[in-house]
Amino acid sequence: MSVRMFFYLAFISSGALGGLIAFTQLIAALNNPKRSSEVPYILTSLGIDIGAVSIFAFLYFRENTAKNAQLAKLSREEKFSNLKLRLDQNKIISVSSLRGIARLVICAGPALFIVESFKFSESFTESLLERGVLVVPFATDVNTPCLDFYDSEDMKEITVKRKRLWQFTPVYVSEWSEWLDEQKKLAGVSPESPVYLSLRLDGRVRGSGAGYPPWNAFVAQLPPVKGLWSSLLDGMDGRVL
Repeated sequence: MSVRMFFYLAFISSGALGGLIAFTQLIAALNNPKRSSEVPYILTSLGIDIGAVSIFAFLYFRENTAKNAQLAKLSREEKFSNLKLRLDQNKIISVSSLRGIARLVICAGPALFIVESFKFSESFTESLLERGVLVVPFATDVNTPCLDFYDSEDMKEITVKRKRLWQFTPVYVSEWSEWLDEQKKLAGVSPESPVYLSLRLDGRVRGSGAGYPPWNAFVAQLPPVKGLWSSLLDGMDGRVL
């Protein structure tokens, strides 16, 4: 409990006690004609006490609501940071291990939606990698998205970059589903709707929306993360949602 909330409760208790005393005095005055002249003053005192209780109750409720919302947000962020990703056949990492290293983009929807998002990202591959963007494709149906990479020798360089951009696979799918459903509910998005979530380098949600990830917007808005300028530009990562 914050110091403000403690004082709000103290003022509520004080006002409630004062109101109770004023109410008993009002009853006594109304039943005693000799004290009828006191009624206006008692009503004024009672009104002040009721007003004070109402104001501080409102302030306490607002503070408590904000505190609960912040705790819920921290809980969601902690839950997300503990989700697991498969890097390759022999290595599983937690999302938190990528904090400060990569800007994850969660691409969640049916397998066809994942494949289309994969295709739309092709022309932005190099620019996205320069900005530390790595994609986590999460299929919400029973199908597995088939991401086609070029096999020809002359396309080897772009294929390596494409595989790097789309290198992650979520593991423990039920935990990912639970986190995603919570995010959709919070945003008022239909459970069936395909969505994307863009994260900052510190792992907090930078932006989200229904439909395909706006790869061109990521390239336009995010600064590169390699070289001397990366640490200086961290503040340009975008506001937290």
